[in-house]
Formats: sequence, structure tokens, C-alpha cells
Amino acid sequence: MALAIIPARGGSKRIPRKNLAPFCGRPMIAWPIRAALESGCFERLIVSTDDPDLAAVAREHGAETPFIRPDHLSDDRTPVIDVIGHALETLEAAGERHAHACCLFATAPFLQAGDLRASADLIRKPGVEYVFSAARYGFPIQRAFRVTREGGCEMFDPGQFHTRSQDLEEAYHDAAQFYWGVRDAWLERRPVFTPRARPVVLPASRVWDIDTPEDWARAELMFRALGLDAP
Repeated sequence: MALAIIPARGGSKRIPRKNLAPFCGRPMIAWPIRAALESGCFERLIVSTDDPDLAAVAREHGAETPFIRPDHLSDDRTPVIDVIGHALETLEAAGERHAHACCLFATAPFLQAGDLRASADLIRKPGVEYVFSAARYGFPIQRAFRVTREGGCEMFDPGQFHTRSQDLEEAYHDAAQFYWGVRDAWLERRPVFTPRARPVVLPASRVWDIDTPEDWARAELMFRALGLDAP
């Protein structure tokens, strides 16, 4: 069995107390906790947080909080890989070792147990260090342009102006729902996006970046439309 770790700071600049704010009737962090528990993939599910209130809510919904994250790993510039490495190092110092650990994001209410089970199979394949959620870009990135200081526009790659959209290579981005990793990759802080990583492509309807109140409102509408708020 593997270990699940949810990094969850108490602070949030754009949406105050984002991890605790109610999303479709539950605290935001309660949704990834539920998916992790339903998946049956994990021996333990812990939340790494600097916030006692957030820790209490996490425990109410079935997670563990065996330690409080130190301040130097709790600002908005701390890399997630350092938070996961710290959690593994803390547990190993207490005599507990896991071959695989999965980082689940506290602000990923669309995370599904089935995605975790499918990705758990991938991380155990030879030569794989990481497995992560991904999504396709909805429009060819080769046709992107920038707005100039004068208010005009210029393409990042002018050579693609006459290329048909269907002839351009598909591009993908991190869906920010989960990262599986093998123990040594986490502890050595190896980069995720390498040939030794495997993406799990999710449908666009379940990939949402929730950074503003408007994002939040639209995400709740889609969440309910998909029936994901059912008991």
C-alpha cells in the first residue's frame, strides 16, 4: 500500500482560507480526502499543514495530521516537491517507510477515486518515477500570440499562421490534481516532467483552475452538472 499526502497551507492570497471554504456543501479539502479514501489505494492519508484549524477539519473528514509543517516550508513559494520530501523524511525518522507516495492537491474537488486507481497501476511499472494528471489544451498553442505594449499583437511562432489547426501537434498541461512518485524520486527532489513520468489525461470537464471567485462559481456549476456532489 502507498501513502497519500495532501499539502494544505492555511494562507491563500486570492481566495481567503481557500482550502477550508465551502465548495458544493463541503470544505474544499474534504473532496480530495473523500476520493483518496474511496480509492482504496492508500495505507495512510495525511495532510501536511501549518494551520491547526485546517488540521482539525482534515481529521473530521478522515485524514491524519501526524505533524505540523514548519514555517520555512509554509509560504506560497515553497515547491510542492519539498513538502512531500519533508513528509516522507518525517515519517521515515519515526520508522515508517513507503515505496510510493501520492501528492493530492487540496484544491482539486474534481479528483476521482477511479483516476487514482488507474494511476496506481502505472506507478508500479518498471522505469516509471512519476505519474501525474494532465489535460489537453483546448486550442493549438502553436497559434498563440502576445499583446504588445502598444496594444497590437504578434504570434509567438509566426511560421504557424497558415497551418491548419488539425495539422498541429496536440499539447498538454498539468491538471494539478495528483502526482504519484516513487520514494527515491521524492526524496532526491527529482523533476517530474521527464521521460520517466507518465501522464494520465483527464477529460476537460473535470479540470479546473480555481483562483478567483468567478472560477469558483463556474466550477461549482460544473461539479453539480456532472453529479459529483452526490453522497
